[in-house]
Amino acid sequence: MDRLMINAATAAGQSLPHESAHLHVAGAAPYIDDLPELAGTLHCALGLSPVAHGRLITVDLDALKAMPGVVAVLTAQDVPGQNDCGAIIHDEPILADGEVHFLGHPVFAVIATDRESARRAAARAKEVIQVEALPSLLTIEAAHAAESYVVPPMHLKRGDAASAMARAPHRLKDRFYLGGQEQFYLEGQISYAIPRENNGMLVHCSTQHPSEMQHHIAQALKLSSHHIQVECRRMGGGFGGKESQSAVFACVAAIAAHQLKRPVKLRVDRDDDFMITGRRHCFIHDYEIGHDDEGRILAAQVDMVSRAGWSADLSPPVMTRALCHFDNAYWLPNVDMHGYCARTNTQSNTAFRGFGGPQGALAVEVALDSIARKLKLDALDVRLANLYGLQENNVTPYGQTVEDNVLRPLIGELVASSDYRARRQSIEAFNASSPVLKKGLALTPLKFGISFNVVHLNQAGALVHIYTDGSVLVNHGGTEMGQGLNTKVAQMVAHTLGVSMGRVRVTATDTAKVVNTSATAASTGSDLNGKAAADAARQIVARLTQFLADRDKVPLDAVRFVDDHVQIGDQTLPFEQVISQAYFARVQLWSDGFYTTPKLHWDRATMQGRPFFYFAYGAAVSEVLVDTLTGEWKLLRADVLHDVGQSINPAVDIGQIEGGFIQGMGWLTSEELYWHPQTGRLMTHAPSTYKIPTASDCPADFRVKLFDNINAEDTIHRSKAVGEPPLLLPFSVFLAIRDAVSSVGQHAIDPPLRAPATPEAILDAVDAVKAALA
Repeated sequence: MDRLMINAATAAGQSLPHESAHLHVAGAAPYIDDLPELAGTLHCALGLSPVAHGRLITVDLDALKAMPGVVAVLTAQDVPGQNDCGAIIHDEPILADGEVHFLGHPVFAVIATDRESARRAAARAKEVIQVEALPSLLTIEAAHAAESYVVPPMHLKRGDAASAMARAPHRLKDRFYLGGQEQFYLEGQISYAIPRENNGMLVHCSTQHPSEMQHHIAQALKLSSHHIQVECRRMGGGFGGKESQSAVFACVAAIAAHQLKRPVKLRVDRDDDFMITGRRHCFIHDYEIGHDDEGRILAAQVDMVSRAGWSADLSPPVMTRALCHFDNAYWLPNVDMHGYCARTNTQSNTAFRGFGGPQGALAVEVALDSIARKLKLDALDVRLANLYGLQENNVTPYGQTVEDNVLRPLIGELVASSDYRARRQSIEAFNASSPVLKKGLALTPLKFGISFNVVHLNQAGALVHIYTDGSVLVNHGGTEMGQGLNTKVAQMVAHTLGVSMGRVRVTATDTAKVVNTSATAASTGSDLNGKAAADAARQIVARLTQFLADRDKVPLDAVRFVDDHVQIGDQTLPFEQVISQAYFARVQLWSDGFYTTPKLHWDRATMQGRPFFYFAYGAAVSEVLVDTLTGEWKLLRADVLHDVGQSINPAVDIGQIEGGFIQGMGWLTSEELYWHPQTGRLMTHAPSTYKIPTASDCPADFRVKLFDNINAEDTIHRSKAVGEPPLLLPFSVFLAIRDAVSSVGQHAIDPPLRAPATPEAILDAVDAVKAALA
């Protein structure tokens, strides 16, 4: 592979446009709702539970069926096979059966001749559903107190935390509240099911996991997987919200289409999407930290409690990753950590960019920030004192050695380029003379593990076809959701074949082409599918090389594929001419590729092993201005230095870093979720009540740079994943706000700032600091 890549054209490493960019800007990129509807297409809407928990008595189906345009109404009794779409545990019925478990739980599906008629009928759910209310658990605290969990608690230990805590010169004990986050993808959940001959079913589904959708649909219809074809050309965003939670919509559409023998489309509006689907888990961290005079952590005892919601969904692996990322960038010699996935009568929470990693890592950053304030040290110096080492103090609490640790040089470069030390002094001078407006500054690093923490999911397949005109078609198991996966895969195929990008086309993800795929998640899309596609292309190159070497009597190393040509000894032929010759010589011009991530092993019971192939690193410096009278704040400047290894596409990677930074900033500052304390209704269920960042929230001075590094592991092009790690960079924004609030009390009081740091939360923290000084 190395020889082929050296001889290939330079498609990899170039800042090429997104493969669909020209379609996006022209409004010509078709999403599922843009596909022409077949004759006879029906539309579906879901009737939702009006209570948080109750025993389902009956549904007045006749009242619904009498409404204009309604063709059918389906309930749990109409599911031909298994009424279940649980991602890991079979605890999630497609339609409620016997009980409803949250306000918004789908109870019935209305199928009508048009979407508005279906929605009008479904909106009568409160009138037609009879339910006996049952006691409900609506908060993390209530569920934890009742020991109500979706899976048994998890425990991760190293050393003797209790003894080390007792011997520590200093202790810090605190609680940190961390809110969840709605994915808020631009394209909502949608599935379009089309019956085919012989019990076949084609489902166009906006999903990050077509194979899982295929599996659930087949079980729901009591059919085999080969009856079901799931296709996804592109999503208008996913962020984890379409990894498992597209299942209920895919299954309902397919069940309706199967029963009625007509195409059925199910597209939920934004409000229903909010009410039905889950999001990033809220967390409560209770921790006690023992540390020395320099702020070095000697012992950590941590309880993490997440809001899992009504079913398990992906909460277990989310908690696993949270526990495995509490260390973030730091050596923790003695830890005693416990994770609890609290079962609440609210939406079942799920994957979200970072998958628990950000929730775990932020807790230790807040703790270090408090330790620094307590010791009257710069928080950066406390962080530097705790960083993982190179030859010692370099093993994580779960037993993985931190190899290729570039944290110190990366942070050192950022400290210099951001002028951190001088700006810290300047901000102190500003705050001393400004009684109302306060500035804050923070630098935070990150270490993020890359791979699924379930070993068997780390595999991928791909197909590469070369046609006789020299054009190339690629299909792989990953899904494109705007992140540039198809662009990177196409670049690597072009790079391996030695051709220009114009020759390569990537087609829709399709379970009828590449089977048994993993979700496009855990930042592994390019790592897995890029390797698989390059493997397929390499096999074709090997065949062509052997054919040409035998025909022209030259050594194998005299055949080179470069710049849309093939060099064969002293002669050079156009690529398409060689392909045509190979076809007539009956050389196979297509191949399948396969890749499995090496070195991974994990013991779920002991929470020990190597769950990650490698780590990505990064750091950010943020400077904010806070109005202590109103709680308003502004990000003045952000400096980012991030490690993506040897970038396949720097422009795509920088875009991912910028987007991840702003999305993470929204999670930590403005995106507040609120459930009514008596009814369990999610009150922040629309853009009018849930605030995501906009262009005006981006800093005017936003400096993003890629760290010069090559992945020590044999990844595709020696690159590193870039999807999730950047979401940890805006920890610096939250802690800069905390720094500004702390300056109100001359940094003598640790501000109790919760996340998200909304203006209300900031004012609460300011008031608490002032009260402590009084």
